[in-house]
Amino acid sequence: MAAESGAASGTAGSPGNKVGAGSAASPSPASAGSVKGTDGGSWSGSDVGETKVDSDPTAYIKAAAAVGAGSAGATATTATTATTATTAAAPAAASAAAGGTDIQVKPADQKPRTPEERWSEFATAQEAPPSRPVRILRAVGRGLVHEYTLVIVAALLVAVAMTWPTLRYPAYTIPQDIWDPTLQAWQMAWSGHILLTDPANLWNANTFFPEKYSFAFSDSLLGYAPAGMIGTGPEAALIRYNIMFVLAHALTLIGAYALVRQLGAGRIGGAVAGLAFTFAPWRLAQEGHLHIISAGGIPLALAMLARGHGFSLRHGYRPERRHVGWAVGGWLVAAWQVSLGFGIGLPFAYVLALVVLVSAIVYGIRTVLRRRKPFGKKLLIADLIGGAIFAAVGALIALPYFRVTELHPYAQRNIAEIDFFSPPWRSLLLAPKESLPWGDLHEPAREGLPWPPEMTLLPGFALYALALIGLLFSVWKLHVRLLLLAGAVVAAVLALGMEVFDGRYTYVPLFDFLPGWNGIRTPGRLIMWTTLFLGILAAGAVSEFGRRAHRVARTRIPSWPGPWLRAAMVIPVLLVLAEGLNRTAHPVVPVQPAAMRTVDGPMLVLPTAELSDMHVMLWSTTTFQQVANGGSGFTPRRTAELRKAAETFPDPVSIGYLRSLGIRTVVLLRDSAPGTPWERAGDVPVESLGITREDLEDSVVFRL
Repeated sequence: MAAESGAASGTAGSPGNKVGAGSAASPSPASAGSVKGTDGGSWSGSDVGETKVDSDPTAYIKAAAAVGAGSAGATATTATTATTATTAAAPAAASAAAGGTDIQVKPADQKPRTPEERWSEFATAQEAPPSRPVRILRAVGRGLVHEYTLVIVAALLVAVAMTWPTLRYPAYTIPQDIWDPTLQAWQMAWSGHILLTDPANLWNANTFFPEKYSFAFSDSLLGYAPAGMIGTGPEAALIRYNIMFVLAHALTLIGAYALVRQLGAGRIGGAVAGLAFTFAPWRLAQEGHLHIISAGGIPLALAMLARGHGFSLRHGYRPERRHVGWAVGGWLVAAWQVSLGFGIGLPFAYVLALVVLVSAIVYGIRTVLRRRKPFGKKLLIADLIGGAIFAAVGALIALPYFRVTELHPYAQRNIAEIDFFSPPWRSLLLAPKESLPWGDLHEPAREGLPWPPEMTLLPGFALYALALIGLLFSVWKLHVRLLLLAGAVVAAVLALGMEVFDGRYTYVPLFDFLPGWNGIRTPGRLIMWTTLFLGILAAGAVSEFGRRAHRVARTRIPSWPGPWLRAAMVIPVLLVLAEGLNRTAHPVVPVQPAAMRTVDGPMLVLPTAELSDMHVMLWSTTTFQQVANGGSGFTPRRTAELRKAAETFPDPVSIGYLRSLGIRTVVLLRDSAPGTPWERAGDVPVESLGITREDLEDSVVFRL
């Protein structure tokens, strides 16, 4: 019971205790032993022997708490012991509190703890590092909510919706018409097939037999060759084409968004520019030209190059944001874009060359004036290597085209042809017939155009309005806005071809002096650059509105205007998207005749004509036999002569001519013959002509 009595009367702070200034609770005077403190104070306890332990504040606090909780006869002594006194460990004090057992004395040879070790007991316990599966899951989670993950998903969904019903029956229908799209479906199939089987003959295609370099008669879409390696036959070619058609729209949207974001616009501004660039009304007339629709590599390459060099229109040059990898990637994307065709790739190459020239001049001036280079050697080397790759790819692809112009000089464009395809000024306000909001309204105005598909150049009325606002109200600085306006005007003037000053000071100098420019047939497609510049101006206005809306939402109390202002930012997105709504046709492609799957070449398929031959090219994708048929941007003279000579087939003259070219088989399609010179060719006796015939279900096969 002595222990209970001591606990009741010897508690720290009780009237019977001796407490000095700042003292802690001290044991009862009846305590038999004491622990000496380093400053002369003592801690007495009935079961504590005199000893000296390491100075550990944490141990002291624990021991004091244990003693104060109910130790037998424990009291406090002087306050100086609280800061400098040594004490026994907490387990010893707890033992004393429990039953008066002796405190375990710390061995004299134990190494004193460092200050960090003394106070470590007060620190929060460190979390164990996550396991590899957890780290992977966290990385995947961050990737799924990343801005550009969401952009890619949104772009794919918008592209599918805006091009619908392209993917509804992808094996049977094709967008716009059944002519150029079937040619381009064949192009992708041929490039994939020949690169797997005989790459050396890439440019000597199986069509236009016996012409050489026939794959270079049109823009080749060579960059899509990897897709052409999957599947064989016309149905696979159609599915491939329709998928790439949708993906081309998605990539264009992603590229334009990335460029505008890199230049300094906000997310909504990037969406407005991306949608306006991808679904501008003028593009609806080009839906049958995949090499024109496939423009996504242009803004994407510019975005990657700008990011690699730490450049933006809003913030200028920021060297701390440079990244060699992005710069190299930008050059590679630019090279891929050129590989799709020179129709839009050649102007892009010259724009990129102009950017490089201006950058080189600025680089040289800053190096001389500041006695230091604007960016490091690694980035400079990356630009040199990337630029060399870009130039090499362009040159290698251009070689067969130059060879074609040597073999067929008449294939080059002339000023008269450019003049025919030059749109008038009012074309900048006209939409094609495929435009859902404007097509019918603009039909009377389109009737006076010589070639409406290439002369309806409306970028969008909403885009015009937003770009005009962007001249006055924008996140871009004034000189940037003026430069963007100048770029849009220059591109629009060039898109009009010979319309401005008869082209004497605008288009003709480019046609005469820039290599390859005379291969561009229609100047109106340069409106793409006007659309891009206007999109950047519009993004500046939308981004500035968003910035001010965010400021108002943060300063107003209550913040009820905030959500309404943010919702108002969606209106520009809806406007530019609405102008891209379309009614593009999706006709059914003619079915492949059975003979095209079994008959070997070289062969001629009748009837033959510029447009219908494009179907024959598509049908040949099963075995890629050599066919004399072919359709492209121009007609070789020998092909024209062959069509003329074959009009009397089967007769001795036509048979002799075909044999002289190496053609050994002629396939007559019965369903296509009515209304053509070959309407009765299937009924002519051939026994006296030295040839044989085989009647199939849908065709007649003549073997020469």
